[in-house]
Amino acid sequence: MKGNTTERLRALFSDPGQLPGVTRHFGFSLIDLDAEAGWVEAHFIARDEFLNPNGSVQGGIVTGFLDEAMSLAALIASDLQMAVPTLEMKTSFLRPLFKGRCRVRGQVKRLGRSVAFTEGDLFDADDRLCASATATAALRPLDT
Repeated sequence: MKGNTTERLRALFSDPGQLPGVTRHFGFSLIDLDAEAGWVEAHFIARDEFLNPNGSVQGGIVTGFLDEAMSLAALIASDLQMAVPTLEMKTSFLRPLFKGRCRVRGQVKRLGRSVAFTEGDLFDADDRLCASATATAALRPLDT
């Protein structure tokens, strides 16, 4: 990596003060990451206010959890040099996610000069796969 160690990135993304408000709102907590391999694993908290009338987490929130992890994977793979706004995303819902902690793994499949291709998987507290997603993100230089 260019100037960022894995330990430094772990410390950065483990500090709630460094996270965007929506990421904190989702209950993000870093499990681990590997910038060179382009993956991130994190826990999110599915709270009562995220539930739909049938008691499962609303699909947009599930998609948000996946988007956060996939975007973070692309951000760290770019050595924190690029913003990674999502251009398009497809989420497949495999089983309902219920209240509590879940685990999401985001992975960069390909990091080009202007586009990143990512994928993610979301697991419930019993480690059952609940949703998968793929996304394409633009790579835009960060203003530093």
